[in-house]
Amino acid sequence: MKEPEISVDIITHAQEIHFTLNSPFHAGEQIVQGEQHICLQEGAIRWNEKTFQELIFTPCDNHASFSLHDVVIGIDFHWERRETQTFLGSLHLIIDEGKITAINRITAEAYLTSVISSEMSATSSLEFLKAHAVISRSWLLSQIEKRKKTADIPTSTASGFTDENTCIRWHDHQDHTLFDVCADDHCQCYQGITKASNPSATEAVKATCGQVLTYNDTICNARFSKCCGGISEEFNYCWENRTYPYLTAVRDLKAPTAPLPDLSREEEADQWIHQSPEAFCNTKDTRVLS
Repeated sequence: MKEPEISVDIITHAQEIHFTLNSPFHAGEQIVQGEQHICLQEGAIRWNEKTFQELIFTPCDNHASFSLHDVVIGIDFHWERRETQTFLGSLHLIIDEGKITAINRITAEAYLTSVISSEMSATSSLEFLKAHAVISRSWLLSQIEKRKKTADIPTSTASGFTDENTCIRWHDHQDHTLFDVCADDHCQCYQGITKASNPSATEAVKATCGQVLTYNDTICNARFSKCCGGISEEFNYCWENRTYPYLTAVRDLKAPTAPLPDLSREEEADQWIHQSPEAFCNTKDTRVLS
């Protein structure tokens, strides 16, 4: 079976983009390398004194890379910042909503090597990274399958509702249409080969190549969290107005014995938030926190 290629949104709705082709790339009939600059001009992409509706830079070999400058990570979080990130694969520049969007096309396994290095520390134990690789691969392929199935369905599906007292939004309904996934926390953190230098990450992806989680012969819409607050959240309260038998709330303990509080009740949720429950993610161990 051929390894799937995926498209990842790196920069969205920009007026201009600076990038560096670190190796030779094909751009149409040209072969180009070095620093590049594109900008928006009358609804088109201006590059080398010409305008285009789209530009594709394809690597001349499998090891060729490009660097995008001023990539925003941690959008709307307290750690939001800009940095230069380096990627393998091809660079696809398109016009979307009157501005420029930069998309990285890359093989799924190369993408996953970066994800488990970007989401977590690549110096974690090999077994931890292998588990993460399987979960991330399952999520990725389930998202691609979902996108294929819903390609002809209007995007105005019920993503939530609002009345005088309530505002509910399920974020999984903010589905992407021009690419498979984005590179920030909305999907999975993907920072190219910028942080994927540890051999353990590569080994974890290779050791689990093709492995996914399934339920009733369907790839699981898997999820993971860095810090669950003591109880993992149920799928239908975060992502989409549906339930999965394999994504229910569980205590963050090795051998949980206490019953789960009903966090849908205001008083129980308030009590849980204001206490310090025993949980793996409730730690002062500096080795874990680092």
